Amino acid sequence: MLENMRNEQQISTSVLVIGTGGSGLRAAIELAEAGTDVLAVGKRPRYDAHTALAAGGINAALGTMDAEDSWQQHAADTIKESYFLADPRTVQVVAEGAARGIEDLERYGMNFARETDGRISQRFFGAHKFRRTAFAGDYTGLEIQRTLIKRAEQLQVPILDTVYITELLTAKGRIFGAYGFDVNDGTGYLIHADAVILAAGGHNRIWRRSSSRRDENTGDSFRLAVQAGARLRDPELVQFHPSGIIEPESDAGTLVSEAARGEGGILTNALGERFMARYDAKRMELSTRDRVALAAYTEIREGRGTENGGVWLDVSHLDREVIMKRLPRVYQTMMELQMLDITEQKMEIAPTAHYSMGGVWVDPLTHATEVPGLYAIGEASSGLHGANRLGGNSLIELLVFGRIVGQHAAQYSASLAAQPRSAQAVTAARTHIAELLGSRGQENVRSLQRAIRDLMTEHAGVVRDEAGLLAGLAKLERIEQRMENVGIHPDIAGYQDLAHAFDLQSAALAARATLEAALERRETRGCHNRSDYPAMDPALQVNLVWSPSTGITREAIPEVPEQIAEQITEVSQEGKLVE
Repeated sequence: MLENMRNEQQISTSVLVIGTGGSGLRAAIELAEAGTDVLAVGKRPRYDAHTALAAGGINAALGTMDAEDSWQQHAADTIKESYFLADPRTVQVVAEGAARGIEDLERYGMNFARETDGRISQRFFGAHKFRRTAFAGDYTGLEIQRTLIKRAEQLQVPILDTVYITELLTAKGRIFGAYGFDVNDGTGYLIHADAVILAAGGHNRIWRRSSSRRDENTGDSFRLAVQAGARLRDPELVQFHPSGIIEPESDAGTLVSEAARGEGGILTNALGERFMARYDAKRMELSTRDRVALAAYTEIREGRGTENGGVWLDVSHLDREVIMKRLPRVYQTMMELQMLDITEQKMEIAPTAHYSMGGVWVDPLTHATEVPGLYAIGEASSGLHGANRLGGNSLIELLVFGRIVGQHAAQYSASLAAQPRSAQAVTAARTHIAELLGSRGQENVRSLQRAIRDLMTEHAGVVRDEAGLLAGLAKLERIEQRMENVGIHPDIAGYQDLAHAFDLQSAALAARATLEAALERRETRGCHNRSDYPAMDPALQVNLVWSPSTGITREAIPEVPEQIAEQITEVSQEGKLVE
């Protein structure tokens, strides 16, 4: 099997995009439209990218339904929902550029839901003051992904679907490309590039239950960026979705859409109590995502959960016609995964890790990292969401910053008079793979991944405290020691075992960053619940920036511009499902 690794493809391009979800494809499209040479690579098939799972919608203050809406109000709602940890400059860029993002999708042929007069339909979603969420049924992300793939194909953007990037290549502190391998046949890939755009997702798969699939969002972006010299911002801020399924184990964490609660679904514990009355008696099941997740977690922890460690979500009291019309994906998912008919039976659910609100540190306007030539976008980046993501903002972020980063990467590439390279860096990347392929240790990569997921679930889940976080770090240290004795066994089916070994390295780095930052944030704010520090601390209205060499530093957040600050008000949630 080692023989195959001597086969190597060498490719040169102006800009390399790592990740073929919405943000990566949008950046590649911008580069191609500008006439810049671009290559996009992904470890998953492009049609199966994580973006395709997003159901709810995409935000922009178009004013099609509520004429008084504005980008300033969108920005204000975003900052308020972030618990004032979002960077106001990043928020303004997204809110101002959102309408252009929707126009781009229309230009590419996206089929939005529309009113009878042709206007794009917009609905309430989350803590929005006005109706500003555009959508395509309950498959908005999938339709966006299809639309972007179609446009990329029209532009003949080269896309490699089965290439796993193992390392970014740097010389004199600058990016000059990346190294990887084909997950099917092991062929090495040496890709020379002036600039690299990281669009490889977040790290929510390092928890036992996650809305991500098994081999995505394992912290790849975090590891690649940090090893190249970048830093992470707010890795502890992870949004937990209140309703992920528990069984089968292979699909644990798969989401039951919050539309199930929005349509009248009822939450009960094992005693049959409608427990939301204890946590938000006014809004009950229509309460905020973080509050419902915390309520379910508390019921389970205090012994009122189901035998499998969950709670019940029941929609069977609704008319069958309503369920089939309004919740078709929920019905189909539960039937396919559990042979469970939700028109007659209740669903067993538990909180699940859903979205990385922190990520790689980037410039608020350009999303450039501190490493020249390296950019990060989408869930790999940070700055927009703070301590709680406003529902519908993640999809518009992909469109806005995909376009902007594509432009800046093109300009950066064009500005280079020469590109320094390092034979030593290339040799080190090749050697890293060769050494792993030669590993015949006793430790199983998958079991170590599971150990990290177990410790993160136990010690850095919905509720955290100092003792638990310290215990998690101690367990992680032992896992890191065991990682030095792994065994890698490629087989006739391909090099997935090697990919899992790199996933494990990414997960370990992401776990350490998360635990250390969670330990430092001694307060409760948004998604971050510290049982030993239940109040919000004004002194911690800062971003926590982490690297393995410098640890954690506190970064001040700029003041909110007056034109946005004056729009920050309480938003009525009457009759709305709060995202």
